[in-house]
This record gives sequence, C-alpha cells and structure tokens, in this order.
Amino acid sequence: MPSVVHFSLFAFKTTQNSKLITQNLRTVLKDILNFRRAVRYYAPTPISEEKVRECLRLATLAPSGFNMQLYELYHITDKALLEKLAKACLGQLTATTAQQMVVFVTRQDKHRQHAKMILEFERGNIQRNSPPERQAKRIKDKEKLYQKLIPFVYSRFFGLLGAFRKLSGVIGWFRPMVRELSEGDIRVEVHKSCGLVAQTFMLAMAEEGYDTCPLGGYDSHRIKKLLHLPYGAEVSMVVTCGIREERGICGERFRLPFEEVYRNC
Repeated sequence: MPSVVHFSLFAFKTTQNSKLITQNLRTVLKDILNFRRAVRYYAPTPISEEKVRECLRLATLAPSGFNMQLYELYHITDKALLEKLAKACLGQLTATTAQQMVVFVTRQDKHRQHAKMILEFERGNIQRNSPPERQAKRIKDKEKLYQKLIPFVYSRFFGLLGAFRKLSGVIGWFRPMVRELSEGDIRVEVHKSCGLVAQTFMLAMAEEGYDTCPLGGYDSHRIKKLLHLPYGAEVSMVVTCGIREERGICGERFRLPFEEVYRNC
C-alpha cells in the first residue's frame, strides 16, 4: 500500500511574522498569475525532469471531492513517446515543441481502494487530533461516509445506478440536498477535481519559471492506447511544458471586464 503523507500548517499558523508572510505570498501569487500564459510554441531549451516532478507533487495538494483523489499523473519525458503523443494532440505546435508533457487521468474506478486508504488515515487522524469524548462518533461518521456513501455515489453500472440515485431526489421536496447524482454528474465531479490538480500544477510550474499550456483538443482513444490505460481510466487534460519563445504568446491577454462576471449578492 502506498505510504500516506501528512502535511501540517500548524507551524505556519503560529508563525509570529504571519502577516508579513501573508503579504509576501499575496505579492508572489499575483506575479505567478500574471506570468502564467497558455504557451503555443516552446524554445528547444531542456527543462528539469525533477523540478517538473516536484511541481506535480505540489499539485496533489489541490482540493478533491471527499478527498478521494481519483486521478493519476502521467509525466511524459521520453522523446519517442512525446512525438507520438504530439500526434495524438493533433500536431498542435505547443505539443510538437514541448520538452515534456503531463497527462491528467481520472480513475473513478479506484474509488473503493482510495476510500479504504482514506478511512484508515482518518481513524488515526481523529485519534491524534480530536477530544477523546468525540472520537468514537467522529470515527463512526467517517466509516458511514467511506464504507457506505462513497461506494453508493461513485459506483457505475451502465447509468442504472445513477438513475436510482436520482430517485432520491424526492428528499429535495422537503429539505436541501445534492441533486447532481447521476453517473454523468459524478463523472463531471471527478473531472473537476482532476482539473483543480492540473491548474495547481500550472501555477507551480509558473513559480518555477516554466511554461505550460492546457490542451482540450486531442484523441483520447489514442492517448489511452499509448499510455496503456485501463478501461475505467479517462483522459481529463493534457498539459504541455517548456520555456516559452516570444512567438509562443499570442499577443496581449484578453479577459472580459470584471463587472461582466462578478456578482455581489
């Protein structure tokens, strides 16, 4: 079983210079967000495989629905495989000039395995960090979640299970409830979580001074064959990596006026 990594922010929260650190982080984040662009053409300059791998490790800190982390990250560095992958990405220049690529894959079919690992961690987490008088109930709640609800929500069977879950919508006549419970809805949820990982990766790469471009146009069937992915796996996104050339940026960045998308309620 893979090792479980524990992360703690307690040290950060108790830092005496927390205000200064927060200000510095805000400044750095603005720089990173402004630096990141979708790069269409890369220089032939190699980039560090280890640094990209570290950016991927940081990307796994992204939030995930129920903390299920139903994704896999395929870091492509082999030149021959990169060429084949570029063809599967329809020969786009960002793919043919990329020094490395990452394929983000969803693995909804691993929900039982992940739920078991998370529950094992949560039992210990509660014992370490919860008041003794509340531990039993909190552990019981986690067991209900990961042993009963998660298998019920994430299981698939030709759309039938999703249709059955939709029937529970009658509860919504009496109180608020989650409505998106069809198999298609849950599939979207899994891809959303994977997309958060991809975005976090691109920001980590920008902080490293590397460039990226997320691709939506590709032949997912051919990519699955190239990577020998099982039936239950789905390609969520391909991200090309490298160092930009000037022509790799398509002029100025356009964004809709903030007032067009912002609503203060």
